[in-house]
Amino acid sequence: MPYNLSTYNLSILRFAFLTIYLLIFLPAFSCASGPPSNKKIFLPSERFEPQVKEIEPSERVKAMNERLMQPLSSRIVSDGDYRIGPGDLLTVSIEGEKMNKPVRVSSHGNINLPLIGVFNVKGLTASELEKEVRDLFMQRYSREVYVSASIKECRKQQISVTGAVEKPGLYEVTGQKTVLDMLATACGFKVSFSDGSKEVVGNLLFLIRSSKTYVIELEELLMNGDLSLNLPVNHGDVINIPTSGNVFVGGEVKRPGGFSLKGSKLTLGQAIAMAGGLKKGANGSEIRIFRFAGKGPDKEVLFANVYAIDQGQGNDPLLKENDIVIVPEIGVKSFLIELRDTMKGIFGFGFSMGL
Repeated sequence: MPYNLSTYNLSILRFAFLTIYLLIFLPAFSCASGPPSNKKIFLPSERFEPQVKEIEPSERVKAMNERLMQPLSSRIVSDGDYRIGPGDLLTVSIEGEKMNKPVRVSSHGNINLPLIGVFNVKGLTASELEKEVRDLFMQRYSREVYVSASIKECRKQQISVTGAVEKPGLYEVTGQKTVLDMLATACGFKVSFSDGSKEVVGNLLFLIRSSKTYVIELEELLMNGDLSLNLPVNHGDVINIPTSGNVFVGGEVKRPGGFSLKGSKLTLGQAIAMAGGLKKGANGSEIRIFRFAGKGPDKEVLFANVYAIDQGQGNDPLLKENDIVIVPEIGVKSFLIELRDTMKGIFGFGFSMGL
C-alpha cells in the first residue's frame, strides 16, 4: 500500500526531532542529577557524625583551671555560712547589758556568758547564735532583747585535697573556705602526669565529711558556672578528685577515695580491699553501689553483701567507671540518700537513724 507523502514526511520529522532530543538534552539531565566529582559521598554511618570535634581532655582541664583561677569575688561565701567551732573567738552583746568582752569557744564547743551561763555553740552560725542567746535570755528573764554576735577570730581548720590536683595535701586555713577556694589553693587540676600516663580529671568531685559524702559535678560547677555547688568546707573535710576511669569507695572503710580501673576488671571485693578494708563497726551486708547512667544525678542503685561474697555464697560484682560504693555502719536502721533537688549536679550520701 503506497504511503501518503505528507504523512511519511511528518513521521520522518518526528523521528529526527526525537533523536536530537535524546542526543542533546538527556545527557545534560543525567549530569545534573549525578554527584560532582569533587563532592564527598557520605556513607550512612558518616552522614550524621557531628561536624564539631569534642574538646580534647587536656584542653578541658586547662579550661577548668582558667575558670578556677578567676577572682574570688565571683564565688564569695557569706560569713553567715561559717560554722562556729572549738578555738573560735566570739563577741556577743545583749542590748542594755555590759557584755562586750570576747569569749573563746572551748575544746568541747562551749562558751560561758554572763547572765546566761555555759551552753554549746559548736556548729552554729553567727545568726543562729544570736537566736540561741535571745531564747536563753527569754527563758531566764521573761523579756525579749536585741542580741548581736560576731566571729572575731576564726580557728585554724585542716582540709585535705587529694587526687588529680597539682599540689595535693593537708592544708591549714582560717575563715570560711569553699570547694573552689581549696581547689585553687591546691593549684588547680593536674594537666599532665609524671609517669606519662593519659589519665585525665574525671567529672566528679567527692566532698567527704564525717559520715556523709557529697558528689559534685565539676562541669556544672566550673564550665556552667553553677556556684550553688560551691559548698563551704569544714574542719576535717576531704576533697577527692579522681581521674576518669575511677570508682569511689566511701563510708565505713579505712581509706575512702577514688581508685583507678586502668582498663582492667575490678570487683567490689577488690575495691574494698584497696580502700583498706572495712572499719570496725561497718555493715558489710548492706553495701550500696550507685551507678551513673550519664550526666546529672540519674543513677541505678545496686545492693551487695560482702560477707556472703567472701563465703562464696554470691558473685563478686564487677564495678564500672564512676561507680560509687558506700559502706554503712552497723546499728544504722536505714540508709539515707539525700538528693538536693534545689542544687543541680549535687547530692549527698548519708546515714540517718530511725528512717
